[in-house]
Amino acid sequence: MGVLDMSNPPPTSQTKDFFPSPALSLSLAGIFRRGAAAANLEVEEGDEGSGGGGAAAASAGGGGRREETVEISSENSGPLRSRSDDMDDYEGEGEQDDGGEDDQNNKKKKRKKYHRHTAEQIREMEALFKESPHPDEKQRQQLSKQLGLHPRQVKFWFQNRRTQIKAIQERHENGLLKTELEKLRDENKALRETIQKASCPSCGFATSAKGPSTASDEQQLRIENARLKAEVEKLRAALGRYTPGTSPSDSSCSAGNEFENRSCLEFYSGIFGLEKSRIMEIVNQALEELKQMATLGQPLWIRSLESGREILNYDEYMKKFPFENAKNAGPKRPIEASRETGIVFVELPPLVQCFMDVNQWKEMFPGRVSKAATVDVVCTGEGANRDGLVQLMFAELQMLTPMVPTREVYFVRYSKQISADQWAIVDVSIDKVEDSVDASLTKCRKRPSGCIIEDKSNGHCKVTWVEHLECQKSTVHSLYRAVVNSGLAFGARHWMTTLQLQCERLAFFMATNVPTKDSSGVATLAGRKSILKLAHRMTVSFCRALGASSYNTWSKITSKSGDDIRVASRKNLNDPGEPLGVILCAVSSVWLPVSHHDLFDFLRDESRRNEWDMMLNGAPAQSIANLAKGQDRGNAVTIQTIKTKDNSMWVLQDSCTNAYESMVVYAPVDISSMQSVMTGCDSSNIAVLPSGFSILLDGVESRPLVITSRLEEKSSEGGSLLTIAFQILTSNSPTAKPSVESLESVNTLISCTLQKIKASLNCED
Repeated sequence: MGVLDMSNPPPTSQTKDFFPSPALSLSLAGIFRRGAAAANLEVEEGDEGSGGGGAAAASAGGGGRREETVEISSENSGPLRSRSDDMDDYEGEGEQDDGGEDDQNNKKKKRKKYHRHTAEQIREMEALFKESPHPDEKQRQQLSKQLGLHPRQVKFWFQNRRTQIKAIQERHENGLLKTELEKLRDENKALRETIQKASCPSCGFATSAKGPSTASDEQQLRIENARLKAEVEKLRAALGRYTPGTSPSDSSCSAGNEFENRSCLEFYSGIFGLEKSRIMEIVNQALEELKQMATLGQPLWIRSLESGREILNYDEYMKKFPFENAKNAGPKRPIEASRETGIVFVELPPLVQCFMDVNQWKEMFPGRVSKAATVDVVCTGEGANRDGLVQLMFAELQMLTPMVPTREVYFVRYSKQISADQWAIVDVSIDKVEDSVDASLTKCRKRPSGCIIEDKSNGHCKVTWVEHLECQKSTVHSLYRAVVNSGLAFGARHWMTTLQLQCERLAFFMATNVPTKDSSGVATLAGRKSILKLAHRMTVSFCRALGASSYNTWSKITSKSGDDIRVASRKNLNDPGEPLGVILCAVSSVWLPVSHHDLFDFLRDESRRNEWDMMLNGAPAQSIANLAKGQDRGNAVTIQTIKTKDNSMWVLQDSCTNAYESMVVYAPVDISSMQSVMTGCDSSNIAVLPSGFSILLDGVESRPLVITSRLEEKSSEGGSLLTIAFQILTSNSPTAKPSVESLESVNTLISCTLQKIKASLNCED
């Protein structure tokens, strides 16, 4: 039994970042009314086991619904004791059935006899109630003889006591819901006022209520409301979580932890009406499918002769997993399936923990995951490693360009230890959840996907990653159509290469025996870590500003060279990591007939920086610090100094590359602040506003006339998709609006930079 302490209420669900729709508010109001009604239930006579008997059964809202109790202290129950301690109970058994055939008027005239229980009788019944809230017939007979009461009086006292406790629970939970509702209403009002005051980045004037900016904001509100619905569904379930046919003594929850351990089967009412047992059945089925998808070869997976990638034989898949496809003769949406295996430089426990913690998972994939949240915890898992953890999660997946729409997906993540040195991380979408959210949000559905992680000792793990998705068709810019349709954009290879890159970065960050050649220009280990931490924060900020996430509202303009440019503005009011004021971000993507390795090497090379960087005015850049963060020489953080006729400037640059994607991110930094960081001082308050480049394979395995310096790749490597992004501070005042001059500045900056890059790489035509 749990102890409900009204002085220390359980924590509310994490819904502070979201707000309800009007329909959701009505649903909450209905819950409040039902809770209030439960507190004023009348006592009914009858057999406790029958459908119509018992106040507690009436409170539960159904004849067969079981009753649940929670032990409470006398201090908390004091104000409500009139329902049990001071109740004038009915005396005499025969009067209930007497006069069953009399006239209705005669019934109303009959008066029932009541009497008040003594303090001793109440104490004895309270003592038994704490041990057994549902006494059997033998216990009631024994207690009635001991107290000099009729067995029916004892029975009704216990029924009323259970009803009283349920009313206390519901009143407390109603209070929590009311508080949360008021908070959400305030946030809703503030956000709507922000939408009304939104300004157009093209002209600086306020947008109309039905303009494109508002439409995008409303789309964001629907995304947040979808998760909020799941949160409220969880709270609503607390009012009706009593499962028929079970006994409180069977509860697997430990005493005093009822509200903390909502995942126990007795109390868990499920996600959108799904019971925990059904959810566990789904995730265990998905685990078995993932293990086979990760280990089986032909004929399930066939290797492409052209690209060398594995392709799922869908006909064989339908035969192999009939339980997955029993409901549907074929997929509802286009299918994307991919598999990739690789070695990552990290130990098993921290890697598994990264997938269990949604914040660590989002930080591990900053360019892939723009939003992520744990909506509900179905099962907390067992032991210190939380084996068997089951979570309902929401994620918004992106590419590093605003030209490709994001993918929003709800899925259940199951983290299960298979053996002493092997774990499985299983992601699978559940139909009932998909059907319960806004249809405009369900752009992607996960069939059993995830990874099998195997400890290979010496700080390494073997990871086999499987991505199996049903994706709603969406409009994709022609530049990125090939890479998206081929499954490379959101496939297993992209996830795997990103994981390898991030694990290698963490290993180099934690290393204490760094060779001098990998840490030139920085004298101390503390200084090295401080610089690497600042560079990583800069890159994460760049990834967030660059994508098509609902964080950003993009407007399209045309550059002087004819390329499309997308611009978005935001206000920084209190984040010390960026300059305060209005920030304008401009992004453009182009295809270049240059291998992505050559393009990356050109952009990260400080000796060639003056060929494309407009800030230098032709002045050379010189590296004063170079910190390796990976085995590839391109994975490094550098501090570059540029001396012009007028002044001297420092630039912090973070470059990273893998077989699929590369980035060069940089930002000018204050010289004195950077010098203190190099000595090991905290870098969290250093304001940086990053710009840079994202370089991606174009998705076509071989193209003619592709420029590359690597002879072995001339016949196998395609061109590159280059995304260039600049961020500028247009005003130090948060109330200012982007000006036409600022738009002209970023337009000129992007056009001239692209022109210089093409000229330097001999691909102007």
